[in-house]
Amino acid sequence: MYNPFPYDDPRPVNRPHILAEVVESVVCGSLNSAKSLAARVESLRNANPGKSVILAFDGYATAEWQEMINLLSQQLAGKGILLEQKNYLDNLKEEEEINNMIDPLLEWDREKDPTLLYGKIFRGGYEALLDPDKTEAFRSELRKIREGNEGKVVVVYGNGCLIPANMQLFDLKLYFDVTPKESILRIRRGQYVNLGQKEARPANQIIRRCYYADFEMAVNLRRSLLRECALDYYVPSDKPGNLQLVPMSSLKEIFTSMASYPFRAKPVYLEGVWGGTYVKKLRNLPADMRNCAWVFDLIPMEVSIVVEVGRNKVEFPFQTFFMTASEEVMGKKCADKFGGYFPIRFNYDDSYHSTGNMSVQCHSNEKYNRENFDELGRQDESYYVVEAGHDAKTFIGFRDDADVDQFIKEIKIADKEYKPVDYMKYISYEESRPGLQVMIPAGTVHSSGRNQVVLEIGSLTIGSYTYKLYDYLRPDLDGIPRPIHTYHGERTVARDRTTTWVRNNIVQKPRIARSGEGWSEVIVGESPLLYFSLRRLEFEKEIEDNTNGKFHVLTLVDGEKIRIRSKQHPERYFDAEFMDMVVVPSTIGEYVVENLGVEPIRVHKTMLKDGFENE
Repeated sequence: MYNPFPYDDPRPVNRPHILAEVVESVVCGSLNSAKSLAARVESLRNANPGKSVILAFDGYATAEWQEMINLLSQQLAGKGILLEQKNYLDNLKEEEEINNMIDPLLEWDREKDPTLLYGKIFRGGYEALLDPDKTEAFRSELRKIREGNEGKVVVVYGNGCLIPANMQLFDLKLYFDVTPKESILRIRRGQYVNLGQKEARPANQIIRRCYYADFEMAVNLRRSLLRECALDYYVPSDKPGNLQLVPMSSLKEIFTSMASYPFRAKPVYLEGVWGGTYVKKLRNLPADMRNCAWVFDLIPMEVSIVVEVGRNKVEFPFQTFFMTASEEVMGKKCADKFGGYFPIRFNYDDSYHSTGNMSVQCHSNEKYNRENFDELGRQDESYYVVEAGHDAKTFIGFRDDADVDQFIKEIKIADKEYKPVDYMKYISYEESRPGLQVMIPAGTVHSSGRNQVVLEIGSLTIGSYTYKLYDYLRPDLDGIPRPIHTYHGERTVARDRTTTWVRNNIVQKPRIARSGEGWSEVIVGESPLLYFSLRRLEFEKEIEDNTNGKFHVLTLVDGEKIRIRSKQHPERYFDAEFMDMVVVPSTIGEYVVENLGVEPIRVHKTMLKDGFENE
């Protein structure tokens, strides 16, 4: 997610039942949060006269501490208490030494990676960035403060201060979380430099290093802190002036309640050179948005969750919620198989009334990702056509008569010499129509053509390994020619997936899975090459289903409005409108989908295949 549009969609709000005591415990607003925290500090001092109180402010990459520190300092000063501040990042190694650890993991060869997008994961963690002598002196100083009787109040702030080796040094531990979209926007606003850097690199280089290092370290530490309930307070910190203070026990209760309801994530919207107008009109997106190419409705690493807590709304990254409730949401087999990652991702590609097609592209498989990027997951995809205009096409596979070697040769020349390629001579396509399901196993050449909206569903991909093979020689929205990735594309594209193979294997005729009076469930796509099953629920009034220990994701692709509710607990429901995506957690079991409108309903359903754990 390199360039999200700065827009907060107000609609996707989840309203699970939250206990009254939990609602009362959540403090909203930066000043109120500082007052509450100051009262807690004073309580600790009064309980242990003469003893010092040491706070730790850790957080996700791009987290900002100064607002809370300043307000806390004001509150304590009013009580005659001085707040002493210590920047944990002063303990880092020198910039050159850190660069020598991380930069070699990043790709710098523009022949392989024209935009310097790729790299390998830094596995050292925050610990590897610390200078041993500085860190020992820091810990020794804090131990002396703890053992003394000066009654100090000290705040240590900075990414990584809550690593396991430091935990015993602190009396109060706070984690300042930031949603993925806001993290990227802060980088682009010039509010962040990479850990260990004195000066900012170009924004895209900061983001790349964040992806392979800064974000990776933050995600791993956040996971352990949440799973071990090692925090005193969780601080949603996207909005200056509205920091919130959530006790760890209350956060767990909120997440537990969330996992017992169908729920929806908060989308992220992105402009693109081939972007369309359909979603922009449907969801009333801002007028100054040039178009809407991608809608990240449920990309686990990119979206957030909004929960209504009393009169307030609390927002947190999807991954933060998921790290603590993965088994409840996915089911035990799935949690064991995918290591706590949500295994399927969902978004829309909107080229409706646009100026052109998506690029001709392919993606890499798990073996290639591990060997080249030290990355988990593979990039299988699928397209379900939700809306199609005149002459819309879905490009998939090579033509039976295509000379793939010649195609590769021509796209390389096009990239260097700016010569157009007659891609239609090589790439096969299906005429698009609403309801068309196309599966795209890793390696399959493909593109979503202009004038349609597709629901894209893909496998677990932590990163994005999209190799553009041909992009019609067009510039991007910034006026710079779009990069072509022939190095990786040539090595990953499946040359034998031609029209005949495609129509025999990955473009299937729908078949009935089950049916009854006024309803049916249809399999629209299932392949040994994908670990998920693609289905469609068709009904007039309602249909019943059962998660059977596996999560489902439902998307209303035709109709006005539906209610997805637990059969055992009908008060646990979510009302979805056209094109909304809803997760039905595994723990819900039997559930009902009701038609709240007058039109017949079509709901796209995605689930893990039976036996997925053995693939």
